[in-house]
Amino acid sequence: MEKKGSFVAVGVGMTLGAHICPLSRSYIEHADIVFCSLSDSYVEEWVMTMNSEVRSLQSFYAVGKDRRDTYKEMVAAMMTEVRAGKNVVGAFYGHPGVFALAPHKVIAIARDEGFQAHMEPGISAEDCLYADMGLDPGTNGCIHYEANQFLMNKKCLDTSALLILWQVGMVGDRRHQEFESHKKYRHLLMQSLMAFYPADHRVALYEAAVLPIDEVRIEWLPLKNVGDAKIHQHTTMVIPPGSEKQTDTAFLTKLNELDSL
Repeated sequence: MEKKGSFVAVGVGMTLGAHICPLSRSYIEHADIVFCSLSDSYVEEWVMTMNSEVRSLQSFYAVGKDRRDTYKEMVAAMMTEVRAGKNVVGAFYGHPGVFALAPHKVIAIARDEGFQAHMEPGISAEDCLYADMGLDPGTNGCIHYEANQFLMNKKCLDTSALLILWQVGMVGDRRHQEFESHKKYRHLLMQSLMAFYPADHRVALYEAAVLPIDEVRIEWLPLKNVGDAKIHQHTTMVIPPGSEKQTDTAFLTKLNELDSL
């Protein structure tokens, strides 16, 4: 038997007021309490117009504080209200399940304890990127890495596919205490990429619009200049294919054999 109290993680999308779906808005409007972790104070104020009981999760962040501790405190705050029998909504920017640890953790804990919990999708930075840059991940294939994962792990990279690196502004931060890492770490990332791409390979720095009056950032530059470029916490690096696809003749032969049966 499910306990009284519930949790729903919703995404409000990237651009204020433009991306939220009717179902997610309804969950916010009818919740007993809404916790929000959003990209801008204006977006938080907008969510507050939908429900009188909105609490910001941003106060858990602090300079020099391990973000893993921050996420634990966020989860604890939301679960306290779920256990108190309230219908709780967590409103997160973009998609609530993309680069967001707390929503996944709350849902797992709530379900394990017998509460109803689920996630509603939202429009993410990835969705905006494809639209703003006119890219189709199905054209050449698409590879995604969080920048630290790419930098710190051994790589087997298909350079004939589109490569997208997330959170390049945080690359090199292993203490989980910084909001923007030093450019020396971006130089190291650049060197790592230059093992696969030529120094003059054109890449793009992308930032989605948060406010309707914001301009989308799409800045093209040679890979060799990335280390000194202006990069923020939310900057994404887009690397077009650097090589042609090579036909697997052995499997092409097998396909032809199957077609002839």
